Parts: sequence; C-alpha cells; structure tokens
Amino acid sequence: MTSLKKLLPSLALGIAAIPAFAGDEPVLDKADTAWIMIAGLLVLFMTIPGIALFYAGMVRKKNMLSTLAQSVAICGLMSILWYAVGYSLAFSEGTPFIGGLSKAFLSGISISTLSGSIPELLFVFFQMTFAILTPALITGSLAERMKFSSLCVFMVAWSLLVYAPICHWVWASDGFFFQMGALDYAGGTVVHINAGIAGLVACLMLGRRTGYGSQHLAPANLTFAMIGACLLWFGWMGFNGGSGLAANERAVMAILVTQIAAAAGTISWMAAEWISRGKPSLLGMISGAVAGLVAITPASGFVEPAPALFIGLVAGVLCFWMVAVVKAKLGYDDSLDAFGVHGIGGMLGAVLTGFFATSAVTGSELPPMMTQVGIQIFSVAATLIYGGIVSFVILFVIKKTMGLRVTKDEELTGLDLAIHGERIE
Repeated sequence: MTSLKKLLPSLALGIAAIPAFAGDEPVLDKADTAWIMIAGLLVLFMTIPGIALFYAGMVRKKNMLSTLAQSVAICGLMSILWYAVGYSLAFSEGTPFIGGLSKAFLSGISISTLSGSIPELLFVFFQMTFAILTPALITGSLAERMKFSSLCVFMVAWSLLVYAPICHWVWASDGFFFQMGALDYAGGTVVHINAGIAGLVACLMLGRRTGYGSQHLAPANLTFAMIGACLLWFGWMGFNGGSGLAANERAVMAILVTQIAAAAGTISWMAAEWISRGKPSLLGMISGAVAGLVAITPASGFVEPAPALFIGLVAGVLCFWMVAVVKAKLGYDDSLDAFGVHGIGGMLGAVLTGFFATSAVTGSELPPMMTQVGIQIFSVAATLIYGGIVSFVILFVIKKTMGLRVTKDEELTGLDLAIHGERIE
C-alpha cells in the first residue's frame, strides 16, 4: 500500500482499493485491524440507530415507525446485496467505469486474505457500512409519501446501478476518478453528493406531501432527532477516522478536523438562524452539525484544523440558506433536507478539498491547487449528472410499473398504520 501511494502520490485517497491491487506482499497489522473493526461498527451505528432516529424524530408522529422501518430494511437489503455482488462491482478489478464479478459472494476471499494491513473481509465489512448508510440518507427526501415496496426496489436498483459504479470510479485503483486524481477521503462524492442528487430527483418525481405549504408539518419528536444527530456525530469519527484504513497520525488528524468542522457548522447555522429568525433552534443546531460533518468528509484526510474550521463555518451558513431560503422559493419538498444538507454540503466539501488539501497531511506531493480544484469540480459534476439521470430512469420505471406514491388516504392516515399496521399510541 505504501509503495503504491509513492507511485501515485496525488491519489493518496482514504478508502481507496489500493490494498486490493497492490503488488507488495501484505502483512497483518493488529492495531490497524482493531481500529478498523471499531470504525466499521461506528459507521454501522450511524444508520441504525443514528439516521433512523434522526429522520424519525423529524417526521410527524403517524410516520415515525415507517421511517424507522426504512432504515432497518435498507440495512438488511444492502448488507446482503453488498455480500452478493456490490463489493465485487465496486472493488474488484474491471473497467474504469465498474468492477467485475470475480469477487461475487466474496469468491476467492478467505479468512486469511489480506487487504493491505487488514483482513480483506474486514475491508468488505467496513465498505458494507458505507453501502448501507448512503441509500438510508436518501430516505430523508422521500419521507411520509413513498410506497415501502417501491422504496425497497429503488434502493436495490440504485445501489447496483449508481452507488457501486461511482464507488468504483472514486476508490478503486482502476476507476477513472481515481486515475484522474480526484480526492475524496471518506465519501463526499460517493456518499453525500450521490445520495443528495438521488433524493432531489426522487422528491421532485414524487411531488409534495399533502398539505405542504398550508399545514403544520413540524417534527414530532426533536428529542429523537437530537439523539440521532449525536449518534451520527459520534459515529462520524469512525466514518472519517477509519477511512485511511490505519491507526496512525493521519487518522488522528481526520478525527480532529471532523470535530472542528462539526462544531463550526453547529455554530454558524445557529448564528444564521438566530440573525434571520430571531431564535436559535435545536433543530437548526443539529442540522448545522450534520452540515459541517458532511462538508469535511471528503477533506478529512487531506486538510489541517484551520481549513476545517472554515469549511464547517461555510457549510453551516450555505446549507441553512439552501434549506431556509432556496427550498422555500423553489417550492420542492425535500422533506428532511437530504439534498439541502448532504448534496450541497458534499459539493462544498469536495470543491474546498481542492483548495485546502496539503502534503503536510497526505505525506505525498499534490498537483497545483487550481489543477486539483478543476479535478474536484469535474468529479462533482459527473456524479451529479450520472447519479441524477440514472436515479430518474430507475424511478420512472418503478412509477410506470409499481407506482411510487402511496394513496392520498394512506398518506392522511399515516404510513405507520396504513403500510405497516402499527402505530405509536
């Protein structure tokens, strides 16, 4: 792994599949293995119960259980799909666009097979937790109105046709973003922009919730939302800190800058809301924290603390403006702001990574700043275009066959009772 990074200094990416294709004989490192085991569990914790509680707390009471159910179902579906074909499509050697099927059902990977300094099975698990989290983020745009069956079909198709290819582009050593030198330490393009654009397309195709703009659609349980956000904040240390696949100084820096950016996002969103609305809300504070976390994700293994502070501050203000002003003016119903926070925050972070990435953190030479910025902008644009178009096609096919949206009566009743036959008393 180290020798390949010396050969490709500008491509010293976080969760890249460098170990899988390295020519040197790998040696197990117990410290790295222990840390990535912990980091993987932290990332899994971000979905269940992190995203589950965060989103459930922000919907109305009659849809809380259905929102929780979506995260649980996605966790189950994506885990099996990743084991069957997802990992192979994302990380086995193939074309610049997508991997092959040589590692389908983990073929050829034994308990002793190594991926760099950790077991490859652990790399599979760590990546699996990202493949679970990403589609779960999309559900924030679909809340309270999408058919559960259609959502499950969409997530399976999207994971295979969108997530796996973009993951390969960015993190596999033969992927075209990787070869180009795009920097994405822990998932700015792969996770956040990818999920954000899918969520935007989906909410536009679904249409607005009944009563949107005329009824009170306030969160039912901000305590749940706050707990979920804090679990996300905590788990994000594994998300970013584990993405170098090693227990070393770079992992420490990634954790530190993650905390700084999250704190900055919290404060800047709070300040923006306080100035514009006269009151700082808990929902705003936790939304700002998530915005800061999203924006620092692609940069976390490449930047020092001062740029992290700047990235977090800008993310809080920009995402607040997107959610509070732009969404209101355009009138689209991104229910829980998956695009406004994850899509916009991810784009911001990806571009600013090009400005602030430093060899003092990467340990290897980087191209000139504006060259890197251009590469980052291209990677963002390509992710938006490909992810948006393919998400639209998948949703269009589902709409014409199964239908996307629940009936008006089901929506008014609430998805908890109408779809799952249970409710909170």
